[in-house]
Amino acid sequence: MAAELFSLTGKVAIVTGGNGGIGLGMAKGLAGASAKIFVVGRNAEKNAAAAEALKQTGAEAEAFIADVTSEPECQAMAAAALQRFGRIDILINNAGINVRKQPEEYTLEEWRAVMDTNLTSAFSCSQAVYPAMKLEGGKIINIGSMLSIFGTSFAAPYAASKGGIVQLTKSLASAWAKDNIQVNAVLPGWIDTDLTRGARAAIPTLNSRVLMRTPARRWGTPDDLSGIAVFLASCASDFITGTAIPVDGGYSSEI
Repeated sequence: MAAELFSLTGKVAIVTGGNGGIGLGMAKGLAGASAKIFVVGRNAEKNAAAAEALKQTGAEAEAFIADVTSEPECQAMAAAALQRFGRIDILINNAGINVRKQPEEYTLEEWRAVMDTNLTSAFSCSQAVYPAMKLEGGKIINIGSMLSIFGTSFAAPYAASKGGIVQLTKSLASAWAKDNIQVNAVLPGWIDTDLTRGARAAIPTLNSRVLMRTPARRWGTPDDLSGIAVFLASCASDFITGTAIPVDGGYSSEI
């Protein structure tokens, strides 16, 4: 019974930004639960490598090149997934970027780039998969951040976009519950990825500050997100919607 609750056999998952970091960690979790994976990203080489890595585990996986800041490309993504697999059950809106500066130093172009990639793309991709999910229900998992909760001096547009992810999640959850579509957000803490390695290089004290504040006393890994992905994508979470769940080693519980 427990295994059936978390089984994703026959389900199809689109993972944006699924060619590395948190996205690939979540894709591996879904693949391990027997989902078919549609890896979406802008980098063809990374996409292909991620799909191949998933196939090596026995999963059925396909790579697709798309810039999710483009509404037509989001629509093309959904159409291609339907053509390849015949259905869309799960969408993980993980694509994201960051630009680290003080607020007064950003250009409006930089602000828009972060907002379009992190927030608007989640809306566009969700719209794109809605017609398919409306037929049989579905799961949308939006990737926020601990900065959905906290502010920071060096990432104002990133924090704003991730705060917006939580409110978008609540709105979509409220609107689409009638269609048996559950929409939830995951708020990762400090996870060891290319994005956060750049932050550590730019901020020499960051590593020690993170370790001091995190009760688990370590950085997270992309694989730490695989379990929550399976839970929120499976029927085990059918009565959970509109939530934002921290996966941060206790970081957000510290004062």
